[in-house]
Amino acid sequence: MGVGIIKEKSLLSFDELLESVYGKYIGFARPKGVFSFTSVATDSRNVKAGTLFVPLIGEKQDGHKYIPAALKAGASVVFVSNSVYEENYKYYLDLAAENLDKTFIVVEDNMAALQNAARAYVQKFPKLIKIGITGSSGKTTTKEILAAVLRQKFNVVATEGNFNSETGLPLSVFNIRAKHEVGVFEMGMNRENEIGEIARVLAPNYAIITNIGTAHIGILGSRENIAKEKRKIFSYIKSDGAAFVPDDDDFVNFISENVKGKVVRFGKNVPEEKSGVSFISNDGLEGTRFAVDGKETRLAIPGIYNYTNALACIALAKTLGLKAKEICAGIESIKGISGRSSAVAINTKKNSEGESKKVMLMYDCYNANPDSMEKAINLCGSLEIKGRMIFVLGDMKELGDKSAEEHSRIGALATLCKPNLIVFVGPEMENGAKAAKLSGFANVRYFSSADVDQVSSFILDYAKDDDFILFKASHSMNFDLIAKKISAKEDLSA
Repeated sequence: MGVGIIKEKSLLSFDELLESVYGKYIGFARPKGVFSFTSVATDSRNVKAGTLFVPLIGEKQDGHKYIPAALKAGASVVFVSNSVYEENYKYYLDLAAENLDKTFIVVEDNMAALQNAARAYVQKFPKLIKIGITGSSGKTTTKEILAAVLRQKFNVVATEGNFNSETGLPLSVFNIRAKHEVGVFEMGMNRENEIGEIARVLAPNYAIITNIGTAHIGILGSRENIAKEKRKIFSYIKSDGAAFVPDDDDFVNFISENVKGKVVRFGKNVPEEKSGVSFISNDGLEGTRFAVDGKETRLAIPGIYNYTNALACIALAKTLGLKAKEICAGIESIKGISGRSSAVAINTKKNSEGESKKVMLMYDCYNANPDSMEKAINLCGSLEIKGRMIFVLGDMKELGDKSAEEHSRIGALATLCKPNLIVFVGPEMENGAKAAKLSGFANVRYFSSADVDQVSSFILDYAKDDDFILFKASHSMNFDLIAKKISAKEDLSA
């Protein structure tokens, strides 16, 4: 007797999907008989057999042109925006006729339809403990710490990487399955009301705001507007849920207003009697030592700000009934987060003279804003190192009319740590270079663009044994490539 293949059940039924997206079915197939989708994608390159393909319309590209490629790759269901369909309805009717085993659904707006479908999917799991995390910085690290801790007691599904946007969050929740007990999802924003929209998708029972900083201030205009947006994550918390807020943030009272559930403050200044946590020592690159209900543990991720992120996770874990033993086991399972405040000892590639050096490399190349840049610089300034300190700082994006001011401030701040060299990279960081020189700091090098070969060659020729090098910039600056270019080590995550 042969072994039968178990077919994965469709994430939503035909009726559930059509109703949730206010859609209109087009074509000639019998949709209920052939309908099924087991994954969702907005990028045709990620389509596989059984995918719901949602072609999005952006500023530069219209995803509808990739529908044929998605169908060829195995997409079983396709959304078509109504405006696009009305312009060329015969084309889509012909396409449907040629693909009788596929389901075509016309919706008013593909982005809204993606979010509505994701919301309907989340609602199929009423017992799932849903946790949202947002903030100006520290979201991904907090998510990784919390997921590691909660896995000591629960079956956890969490955001992969930083899929936290208007598209990323909906795509992430489609990874929820019946086996999961807790979902930990990161929420970011690049525009007004993005948090409101994706909070509606998840409707979290519990949520953390890490801080209110200046990330995206160029879009929202002020920290108050950022706080107004971030606190929308608490909108769906009911009386039996909880909001976790940073005790030392000057917007803590503002973001706590009108929360229907419990408000829990976390932070270094929250007394041990309330938090159950006692600080022991900041061990630099070795991380932070502290005790949870008297049990000592160590967070291996460096930076006292990451200790604060851990305090948020501990407060939430305690609310969900985890014991000190479980919390500490989760904390100790974290060895580092790729691309974020990772410090590794490496041998460099050979320089122009054929020499390789042994250096310590700290690279935080995924993203950068004035808050995270300041934290990384201050962390490095607090370290005791054997050799020289080198900062390689790149542009911070989305600062709008605050950009010149913030890059100048970071340039001046970096000099206070007394590094041996500061390398500024990118058109905006020219302001940082000028500010550093005006502060009386002499050893400045400026590159107008993030030319991987040019910057890496300079670093390789300058570096000596025992140097400590910080790389920090927004992701689009390609600093991860520069860091890898100077390293003889292929994998910088370990």
